[in-house]
Amino acid sequence: MSDKRLLTHEELKKEKLHKPIRNINVEHKKSLTRLERLAVWITDKVGSMGFFIIIFVWTIIWLGWNTLTPKELRFDPFPAFVLWLFISNMLQIFLMPLIMIGQNLQGRHAEARAESDFDINVKAEMEIETILLHLEQQNELMLKILHHLEDESRELRKN
Repeated sequence: MSDKRLLTHEELKKEKLHKPIRNINVEHKKSLTRLERLAVWITDKVGSMGFFIIIFVWTIIWLGWNTLTPKELRFDPFPAFVLWLFISNMLQIFLMPLIMIGQNLQGRHAEARAESDFDINVKAEMEIETILLHLEQQNELMLKILHHLEDESRELRKN
């Protein structure tokens, strides 16, 4: 048997090795300010296929209208599309910092989840080790009992 002494459930609690599991997702949500929640929401929406399709359709309609309609109906004429470029650049200028802030917040959340996963894994490893030690003890005890029974059986045969 190994030199390690088995820890009881109470001893595990005392040594704070048996910490309760916490919900990192709830803790992270509670820690965000309104502006941070807005940044995460914008990051989630802008980083979606829906947003891509909206921008793509808007671009096709804008460029199509200003290329294919009669000249008197065009408001941003070909080939410059100055207004379209201005609006597109303004969208990028405003969205890029917000997306970066949202990604930083999501990264912080991912790090907290990874730390929580590590804590849970350490706890599980310790519990598994305790169970294995108990099984080793039981195995040794069963072997002692078996040897004792074999010895008694031999003695009974001799008599």
